[in-house]
Amino acid sequence: MHLATGIMMATIFGMLRAIQIDSEIQGGTPCFAGTRVPVKSLFDSLAHGRSLDYFFRQFPTVTREQAIEVIIEAGRLVLAVEPQMT
Repeated sequence: MHLATGIMMATIFGMLRAIQIDSEIQGGTPCFAGTRVPVKSLFDSLAHGRSLDYFFRQFPTVTREQAIEVIIEAGRLVLAVEPQMT
């Protein structure tokens, strides 16, 4: 990962209450705060066509509020990135 990208991601994750990054939990993988559930699990589940309710049944320690906060912020990030002209 490029250093600037890593710094940007750390800053964004630091602003979200729903995400924690701790080297002692899942080797520093971004997880839902207060859990050992990687945030990537949510996006993997959605990418496979699973519903949020399915995700919550699989990972009951993640709250609906946490998941929605992460989804909203991911959407903001996608919309904030302007396509670069080549």
